[in-house]
Amino acid sequence: QLQLVESGGGLVQPGGSLRLSCAASGFASNYYAIGWFRQAPGAEREGVSCISSGDGRTNYADSVKGRFTISRDNAKNTVYLQMNNLRPEDTAVYYCAADPRLSRLFRLCVLTGDYGYWGQGTQVTVSS
Repeated sequence: QLQLVESGGGLVQPGGSLRLSCAASGFASNYYAIGWFRQAPGAEREGVSCISSGDGRTNYADSVKGRFTISRDNAKNTVYLQMNNLRPEDTAVYYCAADPRLSRLFRLCVLTGDYGYWGQGTQVTVSS
């Protein structure tokens, strides 16, 4: 059974850091692109970052470039999102997702499109 489970969210002050984890089970996460998305109340879901299958190339939304870093630990079958210099506008529920589409295999991951598998989300709140 394929599952994605996010963890690591919480309350942090502006300028602080958090590391989110996405633990995969039922499949090897490096066979798929893995993306991090977020959704604030009343807003549409936004692609934040992703890591590609195969060579692990990464992609970032402009709003988080230079602040967030996505990485993968194949031994632990886990993808991480290191978030530094957090801002109040980063407040959202963060979801990880896997993209099983054949057209995305071994290509640079994208922050749009239909990711097929989703975790339950973890809340990140940035406030003083």
